[in-house]
Amino acid sequence: MKNPRDLIKRPIITEQTSDFMANKRYVFEVDIRANKTEIKDAIQQIFKVKVTSVNTMRVPGKPKRQGRHSGYTSEWKKAIVQLSAESNELEFFESV
Repeated sequence: MKNPRDLIKRPIITEQTSDFMANKRYVFEVDIRANKTEIKDAIQQIFKVKVTSVNTMRVPGKPKRQGRHSGYTSEWKKAIVQLSAESNELEFFESV
């Protein structure tokens, strides 16, 4: 089994994700090879909560240029995690 802290890279905190937190939905950047069940197990192990659903999406790389050189930023994966009603809110996000 993979280390859960390797699957979950960082939380994503924006205005929209701050609104999600009122409904116990949290957004994380995750490893691009991780699937929904691995993400669910990792969140449950790290934060000791019960997860009801996980939605994932791949965010494509954007074209960038520096002078005459052009390329793309890296593609990454985002996961929206819904906690159960009886779960506590994540203390990681309480200061936001």
